[in-house]
Amino acid sequence: MLKERVNDICRSAKDAFLELANIDESKINATLTTLKEYIESSRESIKRANLIDFNNARENNLKSALLDRLLLNDKRIDGMIESIEVLVSLKSPVGEVIEGYRLENGLNIEKTRVPIGVIGIIYESRPNVTIDAATLCLKSSNCSVLRGGKEAFNTNKILVSMIKKALKENGLDENCVGFIDDTDRKGVAYLSSADRYIDAIIPRGGEGLIKFVSDNATVPVIKHDKGLCHTYIDCDADIKKALDIAYNAKVQRPGVCNAMETLLVHKDVANQFLPKFYELMKDASVELRGCEKTCEILQDIEKATEEDWETEYLDLILSVKVVDSIDEAISHINLYGSSHSEAIVTENYQNAEDFLNRVDASCVYVNASTRFTDGGVFGMGAEIGISTNKLHARGPVGLKELTIYKYKIRGNGQIRE
Repeated sequence: MLKERVNDICRSAKDAFLELANIDESKINATLTTLKEYIESSRESIKRANLIDFNNARENNLKSALLDRLLLNDKRIDGMIESIEVLVSLKSPVGEVIEGYRLENGLNIEKTRVPIGVIGIIYESRPNVTIDAATLCLKSSNCSVLRGGKEAFNTNKILVSMIKKALKENGLDENCVGFIDDTDRKGVAYLSSADRYIDAIIPRGGEGLIKFVSDNATVPVIKHDKGLCHTYIDCDADIKKALDIAYNAKVQRPGVCNAMETLLVHKDVANQFLPKFYELMKDASVELRGCEKTCEILQDIEKATEEDWETEYLDLILSVKVVDSIDEAISHINLYGSSHSEAIVTENYQNAEDFLNRVDASCVYVNASTRFTDGGVFGMGAEIGISTNKLHARGPVGLKELTIYKYKIRGNGQIRE
């Protein structure tokens, strides 16, 4: 029964896409504006639904990091509204001619941006993803089928009802945004294998979800994988700058994918940097786990294990390692990192360029916090996720990353001999 229902939702989205792909952008912008107004006027209803989800999750002992992701307060609702406003102000990439040229035989060829089609989005905890995913897909003329986590079910349901209402009010098919309103985990498997109707799957969540979707999907997967992010304090770092950046990367919001999980410190500045950083972390209630050299400097912290270097904590826990060189730092990052976001703090231009060029990640920073990896911050309006893939899309997935291209060829009777 559930499989049939998922297929029906996906089939309806596919039918809706055939119309949406040719809808004028002004009509899509009007729909987004209507949705923004619904969210603003219904913010108390949204918060009430979210409070039910939040209390249920707390009773079920959901981790603090996931509780933080689940919560929708006025500030985060404001953020949803602002992201829609930015999307409306942006020009859709659909129809953009990437390149055009004329062959000797007179054929005119244009490589043109087009929407992907129907995108299945599977996510956990964060109900704001419902709005970000649906609106980004609409703005790029894609349809979407959403499958949120059970912990945010009531919040997701009320948000989807507003999206569908805005679509209908503006004369668009409400099936442009589908919603699997069943928390049975089998729904994830059915959506991931609906290759007759779904053109791409984007999973956002824990390692277990990402692995399951990657292993079982029969459609292309754009992975929002874990964020095992590092900050490297170079031998030529400004210590004050390094303390500020590392503190922000870990403490500002520890339960998100662009927070720092491992700190690497060059041996030449370790004795100067680590005691000061320790005091900052102690005040912020961050548990440090260090390598042997770190534990010689900070003698009352726990020793790190091999598992720590591989762990995305999403919590107030941080692994710390003293390294002998920038080469060792880069090797450690490339071995244990998740290709998400990595940073170096240095005043040495050559070391900065070396780090930028040799670190294998979708986002690489010099003298800035990894917390900036975000589609909204990057000027995309919003994002569906941070792709750690190496094909099609990498980094924040915004409007352009939700398009592919087709070749349009215009001739005048040419035939191939």
